[in-house]
Amino acid sequence: QVQLVESGGGLVQAGGSLRLSCRASGTFVSINMMGWHRQAPGKQREMVATIGRDGSTNYKDSVKGRFTISRDNAKNTVYLQMNSLKPEDTAVYLCNAVRLATVDWGQGTQVTVSS
Repeated sequence: QVQLVESGGGLVQAGGSLRLSCRASGTFVSINMMGWHRQAPGKQREMVATIGRDGSTNYKDSVKGRFTISRDNAKNTVYLQMNSLKPEDTAVYLCNAVRLATVDWGQGTQVTVSS
């Protein structure tokens, strides 16, 4: 089982930056893919960025060029550097970890971008 704890959310003005972190702990052999997703009030959860164990990445179109996902396999930690934030980026950001057929989720961290 994997426990995921996110940190780094907060309130920021439009154009500002935040860096989210998510650390995985527990008993597991390895994590294949880690990712960041977000859910705004009244909207469906959506993928923001994912990163494979080999470092391959995938981004939601609207965050390309602004957000960067990275991971430290030795620390079982995934990061999301968010620059040029916009009010529409406001949401709860959740990380997940994929192991074979198992997906674990964190509790989420709130990101609020004011205009």
